[in-house]
Amino acid sequence: MPRRRPLVIGHRGAPGYRPEHTRSSYDLALELGVDAVEPDVVVTKDHVLVVRHENEIGSTTDVAAHPEFADRRTTKTIDGAEITGWFTEDFTWDELTTLRCRERLPQLRPASASFDGEQPPLRLLDVLDIVRRASLEQGREIGVVLEIKHATYFAGLGVDVASLVAAELRASGWADGELPLVLESFESTVLTQLREHGIRGSYIYLFESAGRPYDLVAAHGRDAPTYKALATPAGLDGLVGSIDGISLDKRMILAPDRRGRATGPAPIVADAHARGLRVFTWTCRPENTFLLPSFRHGRDKAALGDYEAEWQVIADAGVDGVFVDHPDLGREFFA
Repeated sequence: MPRRRPLVIGHRGAPGYRPEHTRSSYDLALELGVDAVEPDVVVTKDHVLVVRHENEIGSTTDVAAHPEFADRRTTKTIDGAEITGWFTEDFTWDELTTLRCRERLPQLRPASASFDGEQPPLRLLDVLDIVRRASLEQGREIGVVLEIKHATYFAGLGVDVASLVAAELRASGWADGELPLVLESFESTVLTQLREHGIRGSYIYLFESAGRPYDLVAAHGRDAPTYKALATPAGLDGLVGSIDGISLDKRMILAPDRRGRATGPAPIVADAHARGLRVFTWTCRPENTFLLPSFRHGRDKAALGDYEAEWQVIADAGVDGVFVDHPDLGREFFA
C-alpha cells in the first residue's frame, strides 16, 4: 500500500544550498531530516565508484583550472549524445582527490556557489559511511537511493558496474537490508544484474518523459521501447516481477498542456499502484526555472515560484517518494 506521506529524498544531498554530491551537501540534507539521500555513481580509471551527477566533471569540479589535466579534455559519445569535457574514467581516484567541487548551476544558485573550491569529490563508500553514521547519531533509519549512471556505456569500456556496486555494498555492510537501500537506474539491465548478485533492496526503474532506455537501444536499436510505452498499462504489466517500482520525471504526473498548465495528476501513478509498484518522482524544485510556466512568479529564473501548487498535484497523485533539492521545503510540504 502507498505510504500516507511520501519519502523525502535528498537529491544529491541538499543541492539547493550546497554544491551537489559534496560532504556538506549530504550533511545538511541529513541534518534537515530527509528520509534518504540519493548519490549518483560513475567509475574512475582504476574502477573506484565516485559520486558525481555525470561522468563528465567539467561543470561540477575545478578540473579546467588544473593545467596538468588540460590534455584530458576530449569529446566522447555518451548514451548517443556527443559531449566535450573531462571524464571520470580518464582519471584515477587519487587524481580526482586533487580537484574541488563547484556548484553546477551558479547563476541560479549563487549562495551554493559561494562554497565552490572547498571540498573534494566523494566516493560511494564515503556517502554510505556518512549515512550510516547519521542513522546511529539520530537514532533513526536513513536510507540510500543509489542511482547507477551509464552502465551500458561503461560496459563498452570493459567495466562491470553491477559487480563493482555489489562488491562495494557488501564491503560496507549495505547489501543485506540492515538499512533501507534503493537501487535505481534508467537502464533495467544493470538492475537485473544487481538482483542476480543478491543485493537486498528495492529496485526502481527511472523513466524519462521522452526517449528510450539506452541499454535497450544498444541491444535492439529502433525496436527498443520508449519510456512512454513502458509507462502505459501494458508496459507496466511487462515490468511486474522484474522491478519493485518506477521513478518518473514529474512532467509525467503533472501532464502539462501546450500552455504549460498542469492537467494532472495523470493516471500513471494509480496504474502502477494497481500493479503493486511503488512510484517516486523527480525532481521537486522551487525555483521558477524548474516549474511549469503556470506556476512561475515573475521573470527571475532563480526566484521561488508557486512551487507548493505544483507539488500539490504531485502529492494528490499519491506518490511514494519525492526527490528534492531543498530538504527543508520538501519536509515541510510533504510531511
